[in-house]
Formats: sequence, C-alpha cells, structure tokens
Amino acid sequence: MNVFFRNKYKNEASRNWDIFYKRNTVNFFKDRHWTDREFEELQDNGEKKQLLEIGCGVGNFVFPLIKLNPNLFIHCCDFSKRAIEFVKSNDNYNERCNAFVCDITKDKIVENVPEDSLDIVSMIFCLSAIPPEKMDFVIQNVKQVMKKGGVVLFRDYGLYDQAQLRFKPGHCVEENLYVRHDGTLAYYFSLEFLNELFIRNGFEEIENNYVLKETTNRKQQITFERRFVQAKFKKI
Repeated sequence: MNVFFRNKYKNEASRNWDIFYKRNTVNFFKDRHWTDREFEELQDNGEKKQLLEIGCGVGNFVFPLIKLNPNLFIHCCDFSKRAIEFVKSNDNYNERCNAFVCDITKDKIVENVPEDSLDIVSMIFCLSAIPPEKMDFVIQNVKQVMKKGGVVLFRDYGLYDQAQLRFKPGHCVEENLYVRHDGTLAYYFSLEFLNELFIRNGFEEIENNYVLKETTNRKQQITFERRFVQAKFKKI
C-alpha cells in the first residue's frame, strides 16, 4: 500500500467509524453478556467502583453491565460522535453512566474523568482500531485517570486470527495492520507486542493469553477458528 493511502486510512479513523455507525446504527454488534464470565473484576462484590469503557460504540458492553452490577459507575467514550449519541438515547442510559466523545489518540481523557479515579478500564476490541505508533500515547492517556493498582481488562484480535488470514492483497497497511472494505482499521496483536506496550508505559502483566473460539458462518456453512488476545494489566 502506498504512503498516501496508508496515511489516509490512519488519519480518517474517527470519520470512518462515524460512517460505520450511520450505516449500521445499533444493529451490527451483539450485546456482550460474556464479559463478567471472562473478567471476575466486573462481578458485583458489594464494592463501589468506577470503570471506563474505551471505544464503547453504541453501548453493547455498557448496558448489560449496568444491569449486572449496581455498584459500578461507568464512564464510556468513543471517537464516533454518532455512537455516543446512540448511547445517550438508549432507554437504559442513566445517572450511573457518563458517555462522552473522545479521540484517545489525541484528546486527554482527564478532561472528562478525574485523574487517578478509576478502578477498572476495559479495552474490548478497541485498541486494534488504532495505528501502532499512537498506542503508547493511548496507554499513557488511560494510565492518567487510573488509580494505582487499577486494572486494565483487555480483549482484542490475536495474531494469525482467521480474519487476518482472509484479508485479500492490498488490504495490508503495514505489518499486522489491515484496512477493511469500509475503511476501518484492524490490528492483530501478538502476546509479546502487547506485553511490551503496557510494561514500558508503567503497568505490570497479570495475565496475557490467546483465546481460541470456534465460529460458524451459517450462510456459507463454514466453521473456522477465531484467535483473540485476552489480558489484564495493573497500574504500578
């Protein structure tokens, strides 16, 4: 891919996601009812906690969690203005939720969330939408609003995931970074890359593993294996 298109896709990330939500509204992603099974930190243990969901989209993570855990206050952000409008117009949006527009590659989260205030930050299929050279800024940005000992809950696309292997020639922007047909980006993480990213930005690894999930495409009658990275990192 030539330099012009490489820079175009990187610079138009928020615009392309805004177009995505204009086209698909709230109908594309399913609600994430699995998160508390994968991350015990999201379960209600009676403690009042504050959480920030990065890249919240239209609230598929946020709204199931609001119902599940009455002791969580949830901040959530996305760089799509349209997505945040969908969150705020949801019937389940209430006083336990603070949704705001934020491009975490350049806007300071601390303008909307108090410094050193968060117990948990969730990054679920979010960081993969960001070019690798901007990821250090993102992690520092997140770190600023977390308490010492606060935990990042992470799940995203793993290296050699079937979706990566199925990209056709011309979609590779650079190593492990691809552009979809709608202009949105997808980065595929190795465990080593993710570990180094968080460690050099002031976190320690709690866990960091590949998760394999079998998926069936009923239309094409094909079953294939998805490969995700699931991890936890603690602010030192």
